[in-house]
Amino acid sequence: MAKTIIELKGADLTLGSAAASVHVLKGIDLDIAAGESVGIVGPSGSGKSTLLMVLAGLEKLDSGEININDTPLHSLSEDQVADFRGRNIGIVFQSFHLIANMTALENVAVPLELANVGNAFEIAHRELKSVGLGERLNHYPGQLSGGEQQRVAIARALAPSPALLIADEPTGNLDTETGRQIADLLFSKQAERGTTLLLVTHDVSLANRCSRQIRVRSGRIEGDSAARRTEAAIA
Repeated sequence: MAKTIIELKGADLTLGSAAASVHVLKGIDLDIAAGESVGIVGPSGSGKSTLLMVLAGLEKLDSGEININDTPLHSLSEDQVADFRGRNIGIVFQSFHLIANMTALENVAVPLELANVGNAFEIAHRELKSVGLGERLNHYPGQLSGGEQQRVAIARALAPSPALLIADEPTGNLDTETGRQIADLLFSKQAERGTTLLLVTHDVSLANRCSRQIRVRSGRIEGDSAARRTEAAIA
């Protein structure tokens, strides 16, 4: 039986304050096994992206527990969470979030250098080559297509060899064919490395490629294909 890599217990979060506050997550319980690919789906404003940010350690819960890879993030300081995230969690955003005045190689290497990884540029070179950008190392983001920029972002996310790869609408800014290529790359890297993949998407075809789907609505989980599989097995 696969190890549980993510465990949420009573995860509760309100964003904003006073009259502008929104109760985004409402007592969510969730377990995810190592090596799963999980699509998080739901309507706009349902809380799915906030849930992903909690799992990435980018939003702190008001109450509840979050354990990732046997580490209780809810008990750590902000600096400790940032250190943990840098070593254990790779993140791919819809808008790439590359540094404009750094080359592709530097964009991948600099986070490794900040984490005191000795051979940062060697690792960055290897990762960029593995995503098909071996000839684009010294190009700046403005010289790359959207698909190439997302490949740089994927290389950056994979460079620390994270246990968890998180993607928020990774194909949202790309045309259909480029989006398919990026999806193929994400799933191939996940399978190759045995990484746990979590992705938020509005793309039904992309969500259907995941081994599990979690549907979020109004801050709660309203559907989980893993639960349905378990019920079917018992029946």
